[in-house]
This record gives sequence, structure tokens and C-alpha cells, in this order.
Amino acid sequence: MVLGNHDLHLLAVAMGAAPEKRGDTLGEILRAADRGALLEWLLHRPLAHQDHPGGDLLIHAGLPPQWSVPQALDLATEAQIALRREPEDVFAHMYGDQPDTWGEDLSGMDRLRFIINALTRLRVCTAEGRLQLKAKGAPPRGGPLRPWFEIETRASRDTRIVFGHWSILGYLNAHNVIALDTGCVWGGALTAFNLDAGDGPVSVQCAGYQAPGE
Repeated sequence: MVLGNHDLHLLAVAMGAAPEKRGDTLGEILRAADRGALLEWLLHRPLAHQDHPGGDLLIHAGLPPQWSVPQALDLATEAQIALRREPEDVFAHMYGDQPDTWGEDLSGMDRLRFIINALTRLRVCTAEGRLQLKAKGAPPRGGPLRPWFEIETRASRDTRIVFGHWSILGYLNAHNVIALDTGCVWGGALTAFNLDAGDGPVSVQCAGYQAPGE
């Protein structure tokens, strides 16, 4: 399992670094008797995972085109260390869409915010690597913005990448990526893929979404 944007938001709310958002459904976890153990376990999940060099990469959202897979793993580790050492400080400064372009000279919270945003929120960007984090709809066609995985020159193109986050995109196996978010939370399906067999997805249709109390 890797951390995504909603996992980080839950941790930020739990630590008092952010307010709950309209529509959040975090109450059951925040009131749980074993809340401390659950949150501590979640805080120690990685932002990116690869079993071995050259193997499949698991992330929540995306990679900027400039990042190679080894670089992405190093940067994920950098952010993970900061999250575990000073979580309240990181969460207090995590929210925001800037900077929107990667540079090795980024430092401090700007650097950590970009790393976290890329790995947990990215869907589309320009070929030069400028992130557009507010894009949530169908993949754009035409114009400078493109799905991050469709940029032919991206440095991560030779590694198969498994990700979620983009429910409108749905299941996709192309461009050396596997997208698995098929909208379970919205009443869609929960989808799995056997990486070893490679024989296609397995989806289980979910019941229609119901808000708490309904």
C-alpha cells in the first residue's frame, strides 16, 4: 500500500493541522478506540513502492516527466522521512498547488510540497513538467496539458507503473502504465490486476454510494 492524498488529509485532520472538508467521512476512524494504532500504521506507509530495481512501480497518482524511477523513489523516501520526523509541521504546510514545476534547487517545504503533490495528486501536466493539479475530469485532448503518462519523453517510460487516483479515467493498460481506480467510492467497481499473470483486470461492482446515516 502507498499513501494517497486522502490518506494524508486524514492524518493532517487527526493531528489538528487541517480542518475537515465538506463531504469528509473520517469520523469513524477519528473516533475509533484503536485510532492511535491505525494512524501510526498509516503514517508509516510509503509514498512509492518497488519490489526490486526494474520491477513495477506502485504510486498513488503520477510522476512528473523529468523524474526517473530511481529519482522518484529517492524523493519519495525524502518526503517519507520528513513526514515521520515532523508530521505536524509537514501537514501544516502541505496544502497548496505551488510550486508547480520541479527544480533540484527547491528546498524546504516547497520541495516537500511538490514531491507530495506529484505522487498523490498529479493527473495532467505539460511536456515541460508544469503540473495542473486542479484538473479532475476526462483526459484533455489538444492544448498543452496531457495525462502525465502520455508524455513520450518522460524519464519513467521504461518502467511499468501502477496507479489509481483518477476515477474518471477508469481502468487503463497502455503507455506502460496500469490505472486501477474504477470509482468504487462513487458506486463504480473495485478493480485488481494480477501483475505476475498479466491476464487482465478483475472487477467487483460496488453498491451505489450512500452518505453516512442514509
